[in-house]
Amino acid sequence: MDGLASQIACGSHHTLVLGSSGQLWAFGSGVKGQLGTGITEGCLRPTPVLLERASGGAATVIHNDMKISVGWNSNFIYTPESSEREQPIGRLDKARLQKWLTMEQGNAEAQREISLMFSTSSSLVASFTKASESPSTKAAGALRVDLEAASQAFDQLFNIPWIRKSVNILPLVDTLCSSAAVIKSPEIFMILPTIPLLHDDQNVMNMVMALAIVIAKVLNETAMKILKDWWSSLEPSIMTKHILMWKNALSFMLRNGLLATHKPGVKFLLEALKYLHRANKRARRTQEVPASTFYVEEIIDRVIPMDDVKLWRFWSTREDTEVTPVIFCRYPFVLSLICKMAIFNSNALFTKVVHHLTHMQTVMYPSGTFPDNPESPLAPVFQLTLRRPSLIEDTFRQLGAADHDYFQRELVVQFMEDMKLSLVNIRDFFLHVFEELLASESEMFMYNDTKTLVWFPAKPRVEEKSYFLFGVLCGMALYNHNIVHLPFPLALFKKMVGVKPSLEDLREFDPVVGGSLRYLLEDYTDDDVEENLDMTFTVIWDDQKVELDPKETGKPVTSFNKKQFVDAYVNLAFNQSAEKVFEEFRRGFFKVCDRDVVELFQPEELRGVMVGKEDYDWDTLKQNTVYDGEYHARHPNIITFWEAFEELTDDQKKAFLLFLTGCDRAPILGMDKIQMKVAILQNSTELHFPESLTCHLLLLLPIYPSKEMLLARLKEACAHNRGFWKE
Repeated sequence: MDGLASQIACGSHHTLVLGSSGQLWAFGSGVKGQLGTGITEGCLRPTPVLLERASGGAATVIHNDMKISVGWNSNFIYTPESSEREQPIGRLDKARLQKWLTMEQGNAEAQREISLMFSTSSSLVASFTKASESPSTKAAGALRVDLEAASQAFDQLFNIPWIRKSVNILPLVDTLCSSAAVIKSPEIFMILPTIPLLHDDQNVMNMVMALAIVIAKVLNETAMKILKDWWSSLEPSIMTKHILMWKNALSFMLRNGLLATHKPGVKFLLEALKYLHRANKRARRTQEVPASTFYVEEIIDRVIPMDDVKLWRFWSTREDTEVTPVIFCRYPFVLSLICKMAIFNSNALFTKVVHHLTHMQTVMYPSGTFPDNPESPLAPVFQLTLRRPSLIEDTFRQLGAADHDYFQRELVVQFMEDMKLSLVNIRDFFLHVFEELLASESEMFMYNDTKTLVWFPAKPRVEEKSYFLFGVLCGMALYNHNIVHLPFPLALFKKMVGVKPSLEDLREFDPVVGGSLRYLLEDYTDDDVEENLDMTFTVIWDDQKVELDPKETGKPVTSFNKKQFVDAYVNLAFNQSAEKVFEEFRRGFFKVCDRDVVELFQPEELRGVMVGKEDYDWDTLKQNTVYDGEYHARHPNIITFWEAFEELTDDQKKAFLLFLTGCDRAPILGMDKIQMKVAILQNSTELHFPESLTCHLLLLLPIYPSKEMLLARLKEACAHNRGFWKE
């Protein structure tokens, strides 16, 4: 070989030899083109390797200090940094980017450069690789690609028509799909969702779907672990782009009726979104991407909620096969709040209808016709007959005596003082029973220092059964579509759907204690916590002294165990201190509501559905109002009414909402879900007060001679709930 060999490197069945003169030789198998001869044939005789340069020339000799390395069927050549060395082909730099952005029409050279940049994953990755001295690249496993820079560059480039036409990334996607099983550094999968082309409908079937298959089915375990860690570290703006690529593809499939014909593809898209949703929940940043970002609005129009629930329950006890349909309830994070509420309400209505049909069957067919027929027909409704002055006593007595099966039937409420049955009674009942139960006089709950939030007590003063019945009432309120007063922290709703409460929940319930613990955990930097803060694992909760570490009384808090201390404190507050009474509450709640359907909700969604929200848009209320009979928007009394309404304080407006709807909070879906109807109160004079029928959102408004009188009568009616709770 004409001299000494300075380096030798071996692949699977081929060998590279670097001579001391700088000449590179290859021999062995060449079926993959690995000998560098330009043909796919082997050669046992050492053959000189021609090396292409970026300028297009060729050379048989490079620098004397060149290094070589060999892969399975590939070769790598390393040369030292040199001022004369040209920029690698296809790599983007700032100068080249600015040149392209300032060109009105691209020339052949620019189009070729852009095409080269998007032709291989290595070009794209190299174009946005961070500097090696960057702090963010030094941690083990850190993402070394600047996704913010990539996203910004792509947004600028693809806003220019000639550049958009110059790029074809289909070959790149095809290459990725064919080599994904052995990929070791998957940075390209972090870059691709920031490319606007992959958000276009025309690229869903041939590119986005192919990438979904790779991520859900092909990538090896090592690559997937790396991707999951990187997804968790994404900034919200980049995470949103990742979500939208998959979400837009799923929306496209639904809009075009492809659900039935492309079931596997839809499942892969859902799996890709599931990875991102999990990453978003465990994100190492202060702010999550909002849950609503994952909502796929097209589902509600193209999927029948109850059918999806039936499929979900059917396949939950069976092993998936090729014929398993797409089941959206398995991916509740893509279901909008409207869709989840539709599923919950459809399920509740179905259960009520079943009870009605069972009743009809037992009435139509006498005892003995069928072996399972009861001797007397079961009532299709669950009726509570109550005395207003003894509301809690009567409610608990009748709930406690009832068969639990009755809780899921249609609810009827009757008051002894007025035996007339009305839907108004149900709203009336839930409003006042929760008001009384959550008052301090009931002694059922502990309050925070500001008396704004409640939690289950560590040492209950009432029997545990009361918490079971309270859970039943909460379940019945949700089951019968009633917003109620539940001033609990988000921790309650987290526990209802199987989410672990956190320090943030303690900060909501007790800002002083929670804030102190957060400071200790995140902001206190002194290493000597034990000496400087003099804290122990002995704490006071609900007026009781508690050892957070029962094995060591008075255990000191140190820099090393402060996280253990904070975790134990949160666990005490929301789990350990009230475990028995909370379990009774949860048991009662799920006697009414089906657990699997409730767990479709996010904690924030469940709280909003049950409690409503304090986001009032009074202009929307006015715009949505309709009028009946003589009244219309320009009627003098209606103009006067709205002028008077504007003069009410915020609290008085909320009192009016309570007067009209039976609840002083806005629905979770917003004020546009309230459509008030205004009609004249028949046979009324200026001495009469306005009245309301809450079940119909109907305001009965007498005609008044002046705004002052109307305002006075309206305030009085709202203050005394006239027409809603008859004295």
